[in-house]
Amino acid sequence: MAQTEYYATGRRKTSTARVFLRPGTGAITVNHREFANYFTTEALRTQIRRPLMLTENVEAFDILATVAGGGEHGQAGAVRLGIARALVEFNAELRKQLKKDGLLTSDSRIKERKKYGLAGARKRFQFSKR
Repeated sequence: MAQTEYYATGRRKTSTARVFLRPGTGAITVNHREFANYFTTEALRTQIRRPLMLTENVEAFDILATVAGGGEHGQAGAVRLGIARALVEFNAELRKQLKKDGLLTSDSRIKERKKYGLAGARKRFQFSKR
């Protein structure tokens, strides 16, 4: 018996998430850990569940995510994009709804590189007249 599985990749900042959607009861596992233990704040957990709530598939799938790189906010964004993309793979009619809410758009903002002669990307060293 071949079990149906929907796979998608999400990226945000320097994080990459591989997301697998399997028909199930709504359990979410991230890096072989329970969802609530991996993402500590309720805001991040809500952000990740958003594509599922919007498409009313919260209890329809078990989600297995493997995340690497970045911090917890970047990882949460990567998982959210991965879930949204996997839902479109499951049912292409959900695309319009997810697209309208901006869940299929990859957030391209990344850290700006440090420039020479400056303290950071834009911050300058203190000016001294004498």
